[in-house]
Amino acid sequence: MKPASLLAALAAVTIAMAFPATAQERYGSKPPVVLSPDLAAPWVLQLKNRSITGTSVRSNAQKVIFRKQQLAPSQHRQVQRNQVQRVAVQRPANPAQTRGMDPIYLPRTVTYNGPEGAGTIVIDTNDKFLYLVQNNGTAIRYGVGVGKPGFEWAGTHKITRKAEWPSWHPPAEMIAREKAKGHILPIMMEGGPNNPLGARALYLGSTLYRIHGTNQPWTIGMAVSSGCIRMRNEDVMDLYTRVGVGTRVIVK
Repeated sequence: MKPASLLAALAAVTIAMAFPATAQERYGSKPPVVLSPDLAAPWVLQLKNRSITGTSVRSNAQKVIFRKQQLAPSQHRQVQRNQVQRVAVQRPANPAQTRGMDPIYLPRTVTYNGPEGAGTIVIDTNDKFLYLVQNNGTAIRYGVGVGKPGFEWAGTHKITRKAEWPSWHPPAEMIAREKAKGHILPIMMEGGPNNPLGARALYLGSTLYRIHGTNQPWTIGMAVSSGCIRMRNEDVMDLYTRVGVGTRVIVK
């Protein structure tokens, strides 16, 4: 063989041997395959607590991204209406605010430093508050309506009777007084939402006076009654559950 031909053959063999080695070196250490968590997660979830090469895949399952369902415009509007309805149920309008009653007359727990013992009801007709004294230096304070000018009174009595949704029997003098004004009162009115005595009544001693509810909650904090102590129905119902017959009531 000629020297030139021999050199060419040697060169070809050298190139052929070098190329596979180079290719093998290039792909000998393959790069890791990396999948997006969005693609891997669905089938990884099926593996649950199994391990891949000794590593738990539970953490990978936590990477699943749940995308919000796309709604049609009509469905979106219905969802909004449902949300508004739920809010309306959870946050009802406050009758005291919608009918003009000062929020200061809403019930709250306050410090009490007076001399009366726990369980006593103390009514401050000047400030229009009723206090139910507690045994820890506090009192539950409620707003009340009291007697209008000429019908104020003060004294100490005990609760002698309790009634739920009481019927109303206006006294004869009240019937005559209102008739002179052109108002005709019934002889008797059955208990119910329209009854002036409201949801509950606590009768004081042998008098005609009562602590009772009202069908006019916006009058709480005013001097408008014929001597009775009126409360919001919600408040007198709460007080009713806290006191019993024999409870001492002081009206100042």
